[in-house]
Amino acid sequence: MGLIKEFKEFAVKGNMIDMAVGIIIGTAFNKVVDALVKQVIMPPLSVLTGRIKYADRKYVLQEALPAVEGGEVTEEVAIGYGILIEVFIDFLVIGFTVFLVVKLMNRFRKKAEDPQNKTVATPKDIELLNSLNDLMKEQNELLKNK
Repeated sequence: MGLIKEFKEFAVKGNMIDMAVGIIIGTAFNKVVDALVKQVIMPPLSVLTGRIKYADRKYVLQEALPAVEGGEVTEEVAIGYGILIEVFIDFLVIGFTVFLVVKLMNRFRKKAEDPQNKTVATPKDIELLNSLNDLMKEQNELLKNK
């Protein structure tokens, strides 16, 4: 199968569109989480910890030295661990949100796949499997009675 034909099948089946939509929504979701962490979560955390701005937190390895008569300016060398704290909080918020969304989707999927639940239309393949299961039970009962 040629590469062009495979790509055409991939694009026509909707996988490419689904992937593009997912990427676009993920990018927008990242902006929402970033704003949530920086504007909603970090300010109260800063107040609770004595007005510390986590983004500014760093461990200085070498202080900046001003230029001395014809010499070069030595810039500060520091490990910025505050940014790491903010990114970790971003990660926790994103991870928890994704967990909640997946949990909600699993609940809907289980509800849709439950053959006993008549409020949701059961997919045909599950109806067929349920019918086969019922027929097998009947057949087993008939064989036991013989």
